[in-house]
Amino acid sequence: MFELKVVTHFAAAHQLKMVAKKCENLHGHNWKIEVFIAGEELNKAGVLMDFGELKVHVREIIERMDHKFLNELEAFNDDHPPSSENVARYIARELQKKFNGNSVRVSRVTAWESENACATYLC
Repeated sequence: MFELKVVTHFAAAHQLKMVAKKCENLHGHNWKIEVFIAGEELNKAGVLMDFGELKVHVREIIERMDHKFLNELEAFNDDHPPSSENVARYIARELQKKFNGNSVRVSRVTAWESENACATYLC
């Protein structure tokens, strides 16, 4: 099994309810996102996937959230608020759609909302 990782960043605001008083206020983060893909087979070039191609796919998803108020995006709602956990899940699921029919799969996504706090979605 092979696994690749790419790291990206974006800035966005969100507002969480029912967690802690401080987080219920509108606030923002400089998010760090780690995306991992996995697969069994290497292509003819000897790679699981070209890093450039993977970065393009990830960038397309991140651009939807960059410099946005996440609560206003269709992907997030009362059932799936824009927590770190749900941000990681959203990115993983959206990226996996790009790999349908491909031999690679998203294995996990980690969303860091600060230097010392993150959530990981395991696929």
